[in-house]
Formats: sequence, C-alpha cells, structure tokens
Amino acid sequence: MNFEVSELTQQVTQTARDFALQHIKPHVMEWDETQEFPVEVFKKLGELGLMGVLVPEEYGGAGLSYYEYIEIIQEISKVCGSIGLSVAAHNSLCTSHIMLFGNEEQKRKYLPALASGEYLGAWGLTEPNTGSDAGNMRTTATLEGNAWVLNGTKNWITHGISGNVAVVIARTGEPRKSGNCTAFIVEKGTAGFLGGKKENKLGMRASETAEMIFDNCRISDAQRIGEVGDGFRQALKVLDGGRISIAALSLGIAKGAFEAALQYSKERHQFDKPISSFQGISFKLADMATEIAAAELLTQQACDLKMRGEHMTKEAAMAKYYASEVAVKVATEAVQIFGGYGYTKDFPVEKFYRDSKLCTIGEGTSEIQKLVIARELLK
Repeated sequence: MNFEVSELTQQVTQTARDFALQHIKPHVMEWDETQEFPVEVFKKLGELGLMGVLVPEEYGGAGLSYYEYIEIIQEISKVCGSIGLSVAAHNSLCTSHIMLFGNEEQKRKYLPALASGEYLGAWGLTEPNTGSDAGNMRTTATLEGNAWVLNGTKNWITHGISGNVAVVIARTGEPRKSGNCTAFIVEKGTAGFLGGKKENKLGMRASETAEMIFDNCRISDAQRIGEVGDGFRQALKVLDGGRISIAALSLGIAKGAFEAALQYSKERHQFDKPISSFQGISFKLADMATEIAAAELLTQQACDLKMRGEHMTKEAAMAKYYASEVAVKVATEAVQIFGGYGYTKDFPVEKFYRDSKLCTIGEGTSEIQKLVIARELLK
C-alpha cells in the first residue's frame, strides 16, 4: 500500500468538504427533525461529479478511484451521515451494479443520468422476511414471452420511493437452489412498480428508506442484467464494494463525533481547568483516535485490494465490521464527554450517536460480517 495522498485525492477531498459545510451543515437538524429527503442536494452533488465518482468518463462519470470515493463519503458523513449514506448507496449499489454487470446498451442508457444526478438510484435485495437469507426471497420474476413479470415487496431500500431507477434482485428459480436469482433494471413510472411505506427511523432520518412494491410489474427482457440465475453472484460482488462504502461512512461519523468531542473538551472547564486535562477524558480521546486510525487502515487496505482487482471479500468485511463498531463506540464516548449537553439536540454528537447504529446493521450486520470473515479464513 502507498500511503502518500495524491494531489487529486486532496483536491477532491477539499471539494467534498467545502460542499458539505456550505450546502449540508446549515440544514442538518432541520432535515433530521422533519425527515426531509433533500433531493436538490443530490442534484448539486451530481453537478460536481460526486454522484458518479467511480463511473468512467466515457459514461459521463468522474472516473475517479476508490481512494477518492472513500474520502468523499467520509467528508460528507463528518457533517451528515444521512447524506453520506444516500451518496454511498447511489454510487456503490445501483450505479456500480449497472457499471459492473450491465451490457453496453444499459450502461449508455443509465450511467450518464445516474452520474449527473438526473437519476437517483435504488438497489433492491432485502425483503421483509429475508434479510441475510436472500436465497429464500419471495419477490419473483416470471418469464412470459419476451417480458418478465415481477411480484413481491422489497424493504429497507434507500431511495425506495424517490429513486428514478432501481436494480432489483428477484427469484427466477426454486427457493434455496443455486442460481435462483436474477437482476433487473426497473424504471420509476413502470406500471406495477410502486413506492411503499417510508420508515420512521432512529437515525439517518434525512436518507429515505422505504418499501418497493411489485404488482404484476412487466418489464422487457432487455432490462435483465447478465444471465438468468446470475443475480446473487452479482449482488455479492456489489456488496463487497458496498462494505467499503459503509466503512467509509462509519469513519466519517466517527471522525465527526471525535472532532466535536475533542474541541468541546478543550473549551469546557471544570475546577478551573479544561476537561481535556483530566486523565479520564484524555484517555477516552486517545482510545477514540487510535481506534479510528485502525479502522481507517483496514478500510484503505480493502480499498487498495479493490483498486488492484484482487479478491477482498474478507478485507471488506473486516473494514465494515470494525469501522462500524468503532463509529458506535466513538459516538457513545463523544456523548459521554459532552455530558448532559451531549444528550440534547443543541450539539451534534447526539445525532452522530443515533446515526452510527445503522452502520452495524446495513449491508450486513456485524454478525454477518463475522460469518463472512470466518468463512474466508476457513476456506
């Protein structure tokens, strides 16, 4: 691994930081309280190329690497985890799935609109009764002539209502049989494709999480991604990259909480001294900084392997598992350092605290990450 940060990465990082401070920070609590999903922000992000970070320039994207991508997610998430989550889901799930497995016609049709922010992407794998048990999904796709008919419900979908285009994994074979799922692209407005219930969440409240409902939704075979039965294999590859995204999201939240706590500890005085001078507080800060640094190294390792095209399932799972747990721990300690003020909405750490928990659940719980890591170790 090369730890030298390129000039390009520094410039992109600064662009994301400036955008977050100017366009996101003033509205963070307003969006959180009202659960407003600020679509206009994603249009502006698209104008900067941040909605197609990894998309090659020939398809209208920024053509940047995972190194720049994880920095962008971190900088946005240091200000607002909700916006960071939505940017991550758009880039690493929907857009990346089409980029990795779509045919040339599909790439040219959808990637430019996704990269520019004209289209918002969603990705549908999870169902009400099949979270990690995706092989038993109940959403089905049945071939009738040259068309596929989709029926079923997906839930916990980022942009499930507002997404303009969704990549959906549906069962095309028998439950629990190998190769029983296929991926499809479904556009908003297609008959029988509806947004369902929007979730009222603990945290990440400005990021839309909702159901996607398919009721005899008929789409052309041209909307199929790859071969019939290849959907689950594709999804696993997409999730490897998605785990790096969630690790970066976790790092951003952890860094935001840490920086707020560090600054407060210098300003808050007790017994005529800043509380940072007390060992009980300074040792908390030392632990927080060390664990963030360790999580960042794991994330960079996974990123490095991804960029070199090497197998990184274990490393991505490690990064996601550790960084997400660190985010929760750091946010909890930040609230503790703020004391009573940390329990109020007048200071940012209570939101970091609420937002952080999603990182240990989304795109595979910490327990599932341990399962993935163990399987890779025991191969």
